Amino acid sequence: MMTNLFSTFDPSTSINYSMNWVSTFIIFILFPYSYWIMKSRYTKMIQIMYTSLHLEFKTLLNKSNGLTLMMTSLFLFILINNMMGLLPYIFTSSSHLIFSLALSLPLWLSIMLFGWIQKTQHMFSHLIPMGTPAMLMPFMVCIETISNIIRPGSLAVRLTANMIAGHLLMSLLGNNTTSASSIMIAMLMVIQIMLMLFETAVAMIQAYVFSILTTLYSSEVN
Repeated sequence: MMTNLFSTFDPSTSINYSMNWVSTFIIFILFPYSYWIMKSRYTKMIQIMYTSLHLEFKTLLNKSNGLTLMMTSLFLFILINNMMGLLPYIFTSSSHLIFSLALSLPLWLSIMLFGWIQKTQHMFSHLIPMGTPAMLMPFMVCIETISNIIRPGSLAVRLTANMIAGHLLMSLLGNNTTSASSIMIAMLMVIQIMLMLFETAVAMIQAYVFSILTTLYSSEVN
């Protein structure tokens, strides 16, 4: 019997070690290899996704560079982890803050360090928007500084909160099927299917939002 609703997200499976976080590395098994002579439909699908995402990120960055490849890989990494969490008996790593913060914080820190070291004047100009009155300039600097500092936290919390909310709701509905009537069980099954479809859309949207916002943050430095 489950004593706590949040125990479904507990990453520990035993006292000595945990194998739950191994699900994060399933992405390396799912990626197609390049040594096949004939390309499969799965390989072509991944290439089409890579091309479309590259063009989208290239438009946001205003030029072609290696950053589009990193953002595309980030999108696929988060997407596969989100989709894996929808399968039964697979640990959802993206529903933990340590996973999302480990992605957002190094990216934001590297972008900020590059911007302030290489383009200091350009970064200072972003602290004061154009047309700001002289009396409001000190306040705008404080507001822009705080907004820049909380960016990795907002990215991490957005991904974690959206992934954990649907899982909690499905877990709560699933625990009420033991003492329910047959009609109620049928209704709960329909609701669970609808929630499953909704969570699939959320998994794709959150991976896209995370990568797009990171690209927009990096475009300010370019």
